[in-house]
Amino acid sequence: MAPYFIKNLVPRRGNTDNSGIIPALASLTWVQWAQFWSGWLAWTCDALDFFSVSLTVTDLAVQFGKSSQKITTAITLTLLFRSVGAVIFGILSDRFGRKWPLIINLIICCVLELGTGFVQTFSQFLAVRSLFGIAMGGIWGLSSSNALENVPVELRGLASGILQQGYAVGYLLAAVINLTIVPRHNWRALFYFGACISFFAAIIRTLVPESEVFIKAKELERAKGANTAAKTKVFIHETKEMLKLHWKLCIYAVLLMTGFNFLSHGSQDLYPTYLETTKGFSSHDATIATIIGNCGAIAGGAIAGWGSQYIGRRLTIIICVLLVGAFIPLWIIPSSFSALSAGAFWVQFGVQGAWGVIPIQLAEMSPPAFRATFPGVAYQIGNMVSSASAQIEATAGSHIKTTIIKNGQPEVVDDYATVQGILIGVVAAYVVIVTIVGPENHASHFEKHKAAFEEGGGHDDAFMDDDQVGRPRSIREVEDEKAFSA
Repeated sequence: MAPYFIKNLVPRRGNTDNSGIIPALASLTWVQWAQFWSGWLAWTCDALDFFSVSLTVTDLAVQFGKSSQKITTAITLTLLFRSVGAVIFGILSDRFGRKWPLIINLIICCVLELGTGFVQTFSQFLAVRSLFGIAMGGIWGLSSSNALENVPVELRGLASGILQQGYAVGYLLAAVINLTIVPRHNWRALFYFGACISFFAAIIRTLVPESEVFIKAKELERAKGANTAAKTKVFIHETKEMLKLHWKLCIYAVLLMTGFNFLSHGSQDLYPTYLETTKGFSSHDATIATIIGNCGAIAGGAIAGWGSQYIGRRLTIIICVLLVGAFIPLWIIPSSFSALSAGAFWVQFGVQGAWGVIPIQLAEMSPPAFRATFPGVAYQIGNMVSSASAQIEATAGSHIKTTIIKNGQPEVVDDYATVQGILIGVVAAYVVIVTIVGPENHASHFEKHKAAFEEGGGHDDAFMDDDQVGRPRSIREVEDEKAFSA
């Protein structure tokens, strides 16, 4: 007899809550659209700046007189400090609301991106990138909770996939800027552009109302006469209760996100360097191949997110990761631009397809009142554990050599192809195993739950007193209400 977690890979028909994508899209108000896209834009800005370093490793090495391995220290430091930001801004969001913590977070990102463009020494560069890691760490949890809790249940799989691919779009934008603007100016232009986009995202979020779920929770607390000090005291108490109940789930989520972060950073952070060093590509061709890979990522995220609404979150992740494993040979063996670009497209289709399910999988898995803090912290601790992935690849590549023909002459170079092939293969197998044994709370109505500053919020069965007001209803509920009225 198969274990429960395998039999439960595909959600039962009655739990899918699918009344149709088109009716659900038609039901969205402009506020719901704005809340979703403001979260998406914030995450896009975050990715644009992060990958600005990956795309300019060679230029930065020349600027500061350091090796590529030394430059990747900046990537490691950014990833290490992201968990700090996730804790700080996640707690602020679950305590005070989605809007202003995200705005403040974006403005800090803007200032630090601008600061990166003005650094003059390598020490300054590392310091600013470390601080940026703290700011960057808050964005994902806030963007995800802001976007997903305001859309109907039927759309959350698709919304999750599109939201997560803000990351790929940010990488794509950084690649396009690197291809068109940086050659005419220098690497600093990437960070100036990123600062402008982050400031624009902060302005957009300022114009969009607070999450309706939070507005309702605050109204209920005001009606009870609770003040700020009392709500903070309750928040701290409920946080302790949540940790007592869900410490095993916290460990599992970190293990899952460690694998996912190794999968994404192992296949993305040094990809341009891999093509330029091991395959002898020009910077221009490496950037074009990166753009093609990100097109695959965007398509994979949207399709997988939508599919997860029907076949389940975990099964969708497993299918996508198996696809990654199947295309590793096309990722590393060829030498031609067309074949390697095709490998990049399909590997990133699988990597970001699996990632496209993660925002909603973590949101549904989370203790409901902590759906900004829990996913954000799990994600960023996983990032912290995997933070050395770029340095691992750079160090391993410097010890494993291969020979290529460059300008008609044989040349010994670092073999990033072998290193990435081994790393991605091992991590893909790990992610499949961890995903299979994990929980799934498909089509959860987490928006009906009490906020973390309400008494009982730390327990899974604590629902709002009036759960039909101030939350995005499913299309099925709307249709049932109309039928009853008729």
